[in-house]
Formats: sequence, C-alpha cells, structure tokens
Amino acid sequence: MHSSKRLGRVTRAKGFAVFANQVKHVSRRISEITTDLNKDLAGSLTTLTQLGDSMIERLRSHDGQRCADLALSVIDVIDRNVYERSCDVRWWATDSAVVECLTRSEPSSAKHASERLSVILDSYTVYRDISVADGRGFVVANGRHGLYAVRGQNVAGTEWFKAAMKTRSGAEYVASDVESLALLQHAQVATYSTAIRENGHSDGRVLGALVIFFDWAPQAGAVVNGVRLSEDEWVRTRCMIVDSAFRVIAASDGQGLLTERFRLHTYGRPAGFYRATDGTVVSFAATPGYEAYRGLGWFGVICQKPV
Repeated sequence: MHSSKRLGRVTRAKGFAVFANQVKHVSRRISEITTDLNKDLAGSLTTLTQLGDSMIERLRSHDGQRCADLALSVIDVIDRNVYERSCDVRWWATDSAVVECLTRSEPSSAKHASERLSVILDSYTVYRDISVADGRGFVVANGRHGLYAVRGQNVAGTEWFKAAMKTRSGAEYVASDVESLALLQHAQVATYSTAIRENGHSDGRVLGALVIFFDWAPQAGAVVNGVRLSEDEWVRTRCMIVDSAFRVIAASDGQGLLTERFRLHTYGRPAGFYRATDGTVVSFAATPGYEAYRGLGWFGVICQKPV
C-alpha cells in the first residue's frame, strides 16, 4: 500500500519534470522566435525608414531641380529685358533730334530733343527718364523735365557717363548695376548709356552721352512675383534676383532691396541647389546672357522652406 503511494508520487514528480522541461523548451523557443521576429521587424523598419528617407530626399531633389529651372527662367526674362534696353539706348542715340541738340547751340534744339524724348517715354513706359548730356557732362535735355528737374546738372562724375564717353563705336553700350538714384528722386533704376556721335554715325566723333533709366523696381518685382508656384508653395518660398556681389536687387517679399547681401553658395556651378542648415532648399541659376548681351553676373534665386 505504502509502496504504491510512493510509486504514484514518483510517477507524478517525473510527469511534472517532463512538463516543466517542455514548458522551458517552449518558452525558450518562444524567446528565440520573438528575438528573430524583433530582428526581422527591426530590419524591416530600418529598411522602411531608409526607403522613406530616400523618397523624401528624391522629392526634395526633384523640387530643388524644379526651382533651379524656375530660377533660370527668372534670370532669362531679366536678360531678355536687359538686351532690349541695350538696343534702345544705341538706337535712340542716333535720333536726329538727340544729335542736333549737341551740335546746335539754339535753345530750340534742346527743347525739340526733350519733346522727342517725351514722345519715346509715352510709348516705352518701362523707363523713368531719358537724358542727354554734353561732352562736359551737363544735362541739356530730358524727357520728363516736368517731373525731374535735371537740366543743367552735371553728371560727369558718374560711372555710366564716363564709361559711355569711352565707348569705341556706336555698337557699344554700358549696362550698370541697379541703384537708387538721387537724380530721379531716389527711384530704383537700371542705367544704360552710350555715346552720342556726330551725324549719328557709328564711327562719328563723340559729342556727349545718352542715358536711359529703366524703372527697375516694378518691372523686376513683376518677374519675381510671377514665378509659377502653387499657393501652398508661395507661403514658404522667396524668389530673388541678386547681382554679382550677391546684393538683393529684387525679392518677392519686397525685403532687403539694395541693402541685403544674400549668402549664396554656388560651389563654382552656374546652376543647382543645396540645402541650408535650417532645411531650406536654395536653388539658383546664373545669368546665361541673351544674344549680344553677356550678362552682369546676376543670379536668379529661389529659397523654399520644408513643408
């Protein structure tokens, strides 16, 4: 009787031991499977994260390249405008009324030249004014004399006058950087000048200079604000034109005009994009020039903050 009880207890003990070993084995397998699953899941998550980062980077690269293309469009429009201005100044310097006001001493000739320039300005509304200066630098005629009382003033010390007087033929002209000109009530203008020559001939003796003042601010403002971006993009985007010294000469937000120096990193490239330390994607394109106009080293720049 006692032997059978002991045998039963031993049998049950062995049964519990076998069961415990099986539980340990199952637990170990569960732990191994869990570890393997965690490794696989971690690897999958890492792969997914890398894939996501890669997709985001590709999207940023796509947006950066697209904005670089838009920046090129901006500067290309400006180049075409500048080229047209260079044609205007060389053409009008040969106008008979302009030439005669420097070869005849009668006041009527200067008056006639001013009237002629006024007619031109009525047709070409992108200009602030057009002036004629004699060989000594004195302004003898201008198109908007009622608005800008510049007659009799001497401009011999200006760079655009000195450069115009040094042009070698009627085919040459001078394009100057944008400036706020006290002569025109501090209007922001891009100045173009060339020599006025005897008889209007390309190789004629230099008599003086013709200077035209392109009304820069509204024209350039229309260009940088006309970039084809969605409303959502405009909220986080700034479009600019900077000159060769990286001075902001046009900006879609109207800030920093002629005073801000934008830190553009081109890395020697004519166009491209990069990401700034704050995540902003900076896209840029250098002036490609247009026909005979080689450009002034300006850049179109588009800065786009991340979403």
